[in-house]
Amino acid sequence: MFVLPPPPRYPTQASYNAALAGGQVAPMIETNNILTTPSGPEYQFLVGEGLYVLKDDLHLATPPPHPSEAPIVNPNPLATTPQPASAGTKLSLISITVRPLPPSFYRIASRASGLEPSIQEHPNENRSSTDVRDSSEGGPLSSTDGFVSNAPAFGEGNTSLTQTNPKDAGKRKKPKNNMTKSNSSFISRVIAHETLNKRLQDRQTDGLFAFANINRAFQWLDLSSSTKHDYLLKILFTKAHCLCHDVNRITKSSTHIDVIMGFSTGEIIWMEPMTQRYTRLNKNGIINGTPVSEIRWIPGSETLFLAAHMDGSLVVYDKEKEDALFTVEEEAAAKENGETNGANGTVNFSEQIQVKKSVHSKNQKTNPVAVWKLSNQRINAFAISPDNRHLAVVSEDGSLRIIDYLKEELLDLFYSYYGGLTCVCWSPDGRYVLTGGQDDLITIWCPAESAIIARCQGHHSWVTSVAFDPWRCDDKNYRFGSVGEDCRLCLWDFSVGMLHRPRAASVRQRGSVASRLAPLQRAETQNTSTSRRRSNSNLSSGEVEEEKLFPHPVEPRSRTAMLPPVLSKIVDKDPLCWLEFTEDSILTSCKSGHIRTWNRPSDSTTQPE
Repeated sequence: MFVLPPPPRYPTQASYNAALAGGQVAPMIETNNILTTPSGPEYQFLVGEGLYVLKDDLHLATPPPHPSEAPIVNPNPLATTPQPASAGTKLSLISITVRPLPPSFYRIASRASGLEPSIQEHPNENRSSTDVRDSSEGGPLSSTDGFVSNAPAFGEGNTSLTQTNPKDAGKRKKPKNNMTKSNSSFISRVIAHETLNKRLQDRQTDGLFAFANINRAFQWLDLSSSTKHDYLLKILFTKAHCLCHDVNRITKSSTHIDVIMGFSTGEIIWMEPMTQRYTRLNKNGIINGTPVSEIRWIPGSETLFLAAHMDGSLVVYDKEKEDALFTVEEEAAAKENGETNGANGTVNFSEQIQVKKSVHSKNQKTNPVAVWKLSNQRINAFAISPDNRHLAVVSEDGSLRIIDYLKEELLDLFYSYYGGLTCVCWSPDGRYVLTGGQDDLITIWCPAESAIIARCQGHHSWVTSVAFDPWRCDDKNYRFGSVGEDCRLCLWDFSVGMLHRPRAASVRQRGSVASRLAPLQRAETQNTSTSRRRSNSNLSSGEVEEEKLFPHPVEPRSRTAMLPPVLSKIVDKDPLCWLEFTEDSILTSCKSGHIRTWNRPSDSTTQPE
């Protein structure tokens, strides 16, 4: 007779605390989430604006490997390349209602709206891809929670990407498969809270939802609840580990949330957690079989999202299209053959990106929508600029690429001091880009000037996440934070006027990236001739070659400003992997599943003017 195995025995809160107090390791079984509130001097830190205090520590349940999951074999014990399953715990935060903006955004957004481009960069320049839209279910929503851009929509002008059924324009399409009733071998278990519907009805409308991954588990949490350790939904996958995820700001409402997840197998899941439905994309790696390191919804789009694969490719998917076996299109293949060089015919990625399928292609019946090859090494992260025009992409080869993804054009290329770059973000006004890397440094770049502004030294190991604090940024002063493998949280303040500029930044050359960036980044030079790029028809072949100013040589430390942190503190026992700023707190997470919330000083938040 077949006998079902007994359910797992969950340790109680008392036994867990006793194990920690006795120096024992918490049991590696599928447990419940555990919420603690540690106190003491070691759980607070002092910065100029006041005292930050640890509010709580939420430890996510760490599931054991699936019985059918093969153990990861590392043939080289000294290898520094992280395995896909060791991405750590990362979160996506979402509020159903439109939350108030940081004070700095009011000044930055108003300043940006007053600038007019000296050169129209795209057709229909005055049309916005991120206008505030009315949700049929949740009221007015903005794709960027308040920052409105005048960038055209991605793929605008390609009629093959236009919605074909106007009757469905006002309805939110849901994934086709029921997650709880699915017999898919990809999903192991789905556990929903027994009072899920009641909790959704009774919760605060302005609270934060969070989606978090830990190994092969994915959880939906309500951070505004006093019992936030009780997950709303928990999904266990069979062999795949979720490495990244994102929430669509356009389609969010009180009854609908679109979530995308990228996995270590290369597969992607589009999920709607409230109805517990899902669709599996790139199934069995039919389009790209390498792990997904970063995934983001394209701003202003309800259906398109961008995924970075670890073979050096960026792929645009449509959540509602079927997948098809991908082959390089003839036009792209011909262009690729014409741009190869070297004895082995490899593409020179330091001068271009390889467009294997263009967003302007007429063949848009199936996924992928677009495919861009950037490098032969893995892409670690990318970030979309606040004006929704540009990508900042960092790779294992130590490169930072600035890309106009609307034009599918490489604008600039920088390299790290040494080693790979692991994380990237834009400043709230889009003027600066931060990168963190394996050189233990954070670097501040100014794409509009094609220059490095400063290097930030304070970490003792690889930097894993960087983020600006928009509540402490204005037109001249910036606050940002970083976390790393050294378990440290570092906070940094910089004012451009206080840093000496490197010599290379003082010389503006024709054809630099400043002539191609949006008017927000080139405000200081929009009335000068250097902000315009001459047409190729007016240049000789020699002059065209002179405009290729990248990749830039690595600036020596003697010519670069060095910035120390205003705070450097070990805030966890395990390597940190994620950082985010909210209006009232700083959130960090580590590889073992601890999510810590640090309350801001009570008087640190400035009210909007």
